[in-house]
Amino acid sequence: MSHAVLPDLIARYPELDECVHDIDGAFRLLEACFERGGKVLVCGNGGSAADCEHLVGELMKGFLSKRPLPREERARFAESFPKEGDYLADHLQGALPAISLVSQSALVTAFANDVASDMVYAQQVYGYGRPADALIAISTSGRSANILNALRVARTQGLSTIGFSGRSGGDMPELCDVIVRVPEEGTLKIQERHLPIYHALCSMLEQAFFPD
Repeated sequence: MSHAVLPDLIARYPELDECVHDIDGAFRLLEACFERGGKVLVCGNGGSAADCEHLVGELMKGFLSKRPLPREERARFAESFPKEGDYLADHLQGALPAISLVSQSALVTAFANDVASDMVYAQQVYGYGRPADALIAISTSGRSANILNALRVARTQGLSTIGFSGRSGGDMPELCDVIVRVPEEGTLKIQERHLPIYHALCSMLEQAFFPD
């Protein structure tokens, strides 16, 4: 295991041992994305949509660390706003840029109504996505049409693609650079195993970009 977080994950969830290689692969893709100045787009349905919001929340603010601003950034705020600069710097945290595609309710409902419901995430990947970015696509079955279409557009646009699914992976493996398939069947059990993996990845990324 190449990262210290992973042994703890496997100690708590031994059945995820068979996923370690792919979890590490997902980490490396995300690390490379952020290193090149990219952002992460995240999409899923139902409970997996809630996971998207959760994941973005852990990336965009402090997770296990407070992520204080570097000295040079604090100095820029102080120079630009002598009165408010310290307050701004004290109440900002380092961020790993991420967007939950499930949150764009006006766009999602308009596109579903006017164009096609299975393209609501694909349209956003097309609009937001750039080659430096990565798409995290979550589908417990691996067969959700709107998730597969988002992955197809991401591949065409040159984004890195990471999938989270259940044991079979459905139709996702051929569309993902890395896919984490937890060894479970059924939506409930699959989602229960996705959560600790998200937390492990967020911890690993935070340690990489915001070391104590």
